[in-house]
Amino acid sequence: MLLILRSVARHVRHRVDWYIVALFAVIGVATLAPVEGAAADGVSLAVRVAVGLLFFLYGARLSPQAAYDGLRHWRLHVPILALTFVASPLAGLAAGLLPGAVLSSELAVGVLFLTILPSTVQSSIAFTSMARGNVAAAICSASFSTVLGVVLTPVLVVALIGQTGGEGMPIRTSQLGDIALQLLVPFLAGQVARRWVTEWLGRHRALITVCDRGSILLVVYSAFSRGMTTGIWQRVSPGRLLLLAALCVLLLVLALQLANGTARLIGLPYADRVTAVFCGSNKSLASGLPMATVLFPAERVGIVILPLMLYHTIQLVACAWLARRWSTNRSADPGTNEDRGTGMGIRTGGSSSNPREGTSANPG
Repeated sequence: MLLILRSVARHVRHRVDWYIVALFAVIGVATLAPVEGAAADGVSLAVRVAVGLLFFLYGARLSPQAAYDGLRHWRLHVPILALTFVASPLAGLAAGLLPGAVLSSELAVGVLFLTILPSTVQSSIAFTSMARGNVAAAICSASFSTVLGVVLTPVLVVALIGQTGGEGMPIRTSQLGDIALQLLVPFLAGQVARRWVTEWLGRHRALITVCDRGSILLVVYSAFSRGMTTGIWQRVSPGRLLLLAALCVLLLVLALQLANGTARLIGLPYADRVTAVFCGSNKSLASGLPMATVLFPAERVGIVILPLMLYHTIQLVACAWLARRWSTNRSADPGTNEDRGTGMGIRTGGSSSNPREGTSANPG
């Protein structure tokens, strides 16, 4: 019996994403013990510092060569960027047309914000590698998306959410200066400092991971603490939360199908189609949470990021299953022209246009 319990424990450790568990644990702590008053002001200041540090590290770790490679492989990356910053926001605007009984105006803003975000770097690369796709192209595409997202996401928030209004969420063009100061300036400073800090960052990966994830957990705690003091759970009933989760599933399925269909339409080989599917459908929690703290009033951040939290959790579960299934099918029958049982009809024939296809990468 003891051996069985140990085997189950090992299986759980490998299957469970403990970072997601930590995120929801922090929400629980914020629900039971929200920070208020002067302590809340201190946490808000810590969040601003953490967000600046986070974007500095993004800049310091991102090679300019990756962005250049992204430009060169335009036949793959242009469709991915179009899906991320055009098709996805259009889906978010369409979701905003749902009746208020299904999606409140505050949650509609959160859904639209979710669809405006860039692709995630870590998950996109990890899933592409797992499914035996073009890892080098995924690194370039996700990195390029992140760079553009630092600029495009705030601009789209001002243009779309500022115009459609989110009740109680005024977004003004004048805020772009503050956004640039808190997000773009640290990012560019990281790029400038890259030549001096890259080696140090490489030697302290564990410390950087703690900084990355710790910053996100701090943002979540601050946002949901503010949400508790303004009655977030009184504004989102269990029924509406289930409807929101169903909408996130629908948005993810739509993104996966659009990415796959577009990649097949333009004749990309299997490895590049895998890259397009994961980079074109994933949304970045790491970028989205800090941006939300800058773009929206503090008392509304909690409810705005709720759709993103749900979508991110669903995308991790669904894409991990999809990547494992594709990898298994490709290993079992690599000579077939069609990937059987994928549910999306991705072919395994053909080779990547990138000679570095199949190289491994650290998803961090």
